[in-house]
Parts: sequence; structure tokens; C-alpha cells
Amino acid sequence: MYTGFLHTHKLVVILFLLIYVIKTALLLFDKTELLEKFTKKIKVPEIVISTLFLLTGVYMLFNTANITIFMYVKIFLVFASIPLAVVGFKKKNKLLAALSLTLIVLSYGLAEINKKQALKQMTPSAPSATKTEAAQTAISGKTIYTQYCISCHGEAGDLGLSGAKNLKISTLSLNEKIDLITNGKNAMAAYSSILDSTQIKAVAEYTETLQRK
Repeated sequence: MYTGFLHTHKLVVILFLLIYVIKTALLLFDKTELLEKFTKKIKVPEIVISTLFLLTGVYMLFNTANITIFMYVKIFLVFASIPLAVVGFKKKNKLLAALSLTLIVLSYGLAEINKKQALKQMTPSAPSATKTEAAQTAISGKTIYTQYCISCHGEAGDLGLSGAKNLKISTLSLNEKIDLITNGKNAMAAYSSILDSTQIKAVAEYTETLQRK
């Protein structure tokens, strides 16, 4: 469900931005008559898109892990841009309309920064050299899981935030898990640039132990 909301949100954000870019451009270039015709023609679609934009955004806010301060600033900018846009286009005020569009674009940029900040975590510490190889792998896998995976999957593997699958009932093979962790999928980031192949295999093997708990 989260993946569906994520893709829907991305689509409506693009459409939302496109509408405001067109309306702002028409206003700035004094195409008042064209602006009125365009506004009238897309009135219903714009209401639908704006509603979906807000609803999908709220859903993702309450079902996403690793929310940073940038996400809260983004929300503030979005809600601040709405009255500015309403007043700007109603009174044909170029400054307010341009400011509203600027805030929306900034909010999108902050969302991207939020994703990057959520992935900036400390490198997992190396396991003790006195442990056996099997014990090292188990400790390393659990350590990595705690640092990178627990916020979405949860300690038991069934938290389900940010579209995370339930690891307790996963039917993926070890190799499929390794591939998924390496390359990512949907809302899940690719960890190939953060973890090496040994660490990825270790955390994949640790997730299999969650199925037995």
C-alpha cells in the first residue's frame, strides 16, 4: 500500500508543479486572458490533484521512518504556499504567485534532502577478532540491521514503516534478499554504496533468523 501511495504522491506532485508553473508563467507574462481560460478549464482536475497531493502526503508522513527536520520544514512551506497562491492568482499579484511557486519548489528539494539525511548513518563497527567466523557474521549482521534497517522493519522485522515488508513471513531466498539490499526497490534505498558485499550478506543472513523468532 505504501508503494502505491508513494508513486501516486510523486505523480500528483509533478502535475501540481506543472500546473503552478504554467499559471505563474502566464501571469508573469501578462497573459491574463489565457490564464483565466486555463484556470477555468483545469478547475476540477486541479482540485483533485491538490487533494491527492495533501492526502498522500499526510499518509506518507505518518507511515514513514527516518523523518528529519527537513520534512517538517517542507510541510510548513507547502501550507504557506497555498494561501499565497490563492491570493496571488486571485488578485493577479505576480510577486505572491512567484513566491508561492518558489516555496513549492523548495519543499520538493527539501524532501530529497530528507531522503539523503535519513541514509547518513555511522558505519557499522567491525566485530571482535576473538569471535569465531560464524559468531562474527551474526554479530555484524545484527549490528548492521540495527543501524540501517530497524527504523523501517522494526526489531522483530514486522514494523512495516516506509513500505517495509514483513521479514518474519518473507519467502525470498538468501540471494534474492542480497540482491534487494544491494540494489534497493521502490521506497527502499540501494545499500551498495554504503555497505560492502560481506556486510550485505551478513545482514541478509540475519534477517533469516527473524523468521524463526
